[in-house]
Amino acid sequence: MTGSGGPADTAKAGRLIRRAAAGCSLARRASPAGLAACCVLSLVDGVWPVAMAWLTKGLLDSLTGMAQPATALVIGLAAALASVGLLAAVVPQVRHYVEGQLRRRTDLVARDELFAALNRFTGLGRFETPQFQDQLQLAQRAGQAVVSQIVSPVLGTAQSLVTVIGFLVTLSLLSPVMTGLVILAVLPVVYAQFALARQRARLAWQVSPSFRRQIFYAGLLTDAGTAKEVRLFGLGSFLRRRLIAELRSANEAESAMDRRTMRVETALVAIGAVVAGSGLVWMVAGAGSGQFSPGDVTVFVAAVAGLQTGLGGIIGLLAGTAESLLVFGHYLEVVRSEPDLPVPDQPTPLPALSGAVELRDVWFRYDDQHPWVLAGVNLVIPKGQAVALVGLNGAGKSTLVKLLCRFYDPQRGTIRWDGVDLRDLDPADLRNRISGVFQDHVGYELTAAENIGVGELASLGDRGAIREAADRADIDGLLSGLPSGYDTMLSRVFINHAGADDPGAGVILSGGQWQRVALARAYLRAGRDLLILDEPSAMLDPEAEHALHLDLMRYRAGRSSLLISHRLSAVRDADTIVVLSGGRILETGTHDELTAAGGEYARLFSLQASGYAAPVRPGQ
Repeated sequence: MTGSGGPADTAKAGRLIRRAAAGCSLARRASPAGLAACCVLSLVDGVWPVAMAWLTKGLLDSLTGMAQPATALVIGLAAALASVGLLAAVVPQVRHYVEGQLRRRTDLVARDELFAALNRFTGLGRFETPQFQDQLQLAQRAGQAVVSQIVSPVLGTAQSLVTVIGFLVTLSLLSPVMTGLVILAVLPVVYAQFALARQRARLAWQVSPSFRRQIFYAGLLTDAGTAKEVRLFGLGSFLRRRLIAELRSANEAESAMDRRTMRVETALVAIGAVVAGSGLVWMVAGAGSGQFSPGDVTVFVAAVAGLQTGLGGIIGLLAGTAESLLVFGHYLEVVRSEPDLPVPDQPTPLPALSGAVELRDVWFRYDDQHPWVLAGVNLVIPKGQAVALVGLNGAGKSTLVKLLCRFYDPQRGTIRWDGVDLRDLDPADLRNRISGVFQDHVGYELTAAENIGVGELASLGDRGAIREAADRADIDGLLSGLPSGYDTMLSRVFINHAGADDPGAGVILSGGQWQRVALARAYLRAGRDLLILDEPSAMLDPEAEHALHLDLMRYRAGRSSLLISHRLSAVRDADTIVVLSGGRILETGTHDELTAAGGEYARLFSLQASGYAAPVRPGQ
């Protein structure tokens, strides 16, 4: 551990102060009036303990003095004491309400800024790394707790500081020596609490993967989409054991931290109790000799207790806040992150495709520790033509699609749109020129209309356009016949307001039906220059697949399209077929040219075709 007062500690303290300022700034942006009210109420909360101690001293001294107490003075002190007591009872309630309002508004702004920052990540690289997923989980937790774990503790520290200053002045008037002893007794608390805070922050990072795995296993055990396979394969107990093991591991780490905390804080509390008890004995002895009045003893007891409580509160709040600020750093890092892919300040305008989309000597791998996924790929997708990509799993087909959409940039080579490098374009403009269906298309927990409308947000409210796209995908009849038609939720997890009284209003579609919904999204996104179809018929029956391919042939006419399918019969009509293997292009040509060449494509095509031939029976 770095020695106290060293440059490293100074730098850490500076970072924590800047993060605290950032948290308070976030609350100020969310509700300036709410934050100001919380500040005022915190200061009031800090003043009343000192005021009550002095009023109590004055009242006791007036009642026990040698002279007859002045009735008006006694009544005035009693009334003032009662007023302060009323204030002490009411202010925390008001403060709790105001902080609740501030917390909700700050949570709203924090989430908005976090997800706005995530939307600035134009690529997929960060989302596909476990380290970023761990950081993102911590960032979400920290963003939701800005008020409760940063702003409120900062205000609580200010409140305690006001109380401590008041009691320090009070105690120093009675006994400067005792004041020094109380302060010295607190110094070990300062060191220990901050050390514990650093350990707790490290623990939060260490157990974050375990918490994510707990969420993963819990999702498998509760999600309707996984329920069939979990039950068929008898995975329930296996997943439950995995979940409990992760939970137990995290609990053990936290329990060890709690034991360290208990040992340290017990020792520190004992030191404080010894100092306070010694001071009380000394003060009572002085009162017996006439050195101090009963009011002095009372205010001394209140001052020592208030000083220890206030200083302990400050240390505890600062230590806890330091821990929260260390975690809050993940939120700030995500929010302040630069885009993961460089975007030019003045991107090249992107007109409609007039020539071709071209890959020139493209090399790509996901990081330096992995092999090349694409190695020297050269490919041209001319305007108005269909190019098909075929190959075994792992050949690089999906990666090539990610590069075309600029979810990643190649390490070597370029991808050009009418001769312009994709790096010189605005990614949003590029993607607005692309439509498609991905193999891992999404089934949104939304209504049927919304599930199609998300393909073209400008048409989300155009029911006619949505139904036309659905009709083209041969799903309109099914969607129209749902309990609430296109307003039916395609989910049994959520319900819309219209079906709030009918728990059976939601509908779960089959895999093939979901695929047609995804196709309808692509059809709704008409007029794009490049159409990407990644296994668009993988879940359809043979008759539906045949009908779909006929319709797609008509739809693709005049459009540049990239077709990916393991079913080679689905791509035989493409203008060009490209065979990928190991990240390299093995063959290029039409279906007839490639089958005549007798290479890899011909082998794969013959292998698939043999599956439709008459089976050879044993013994024949």
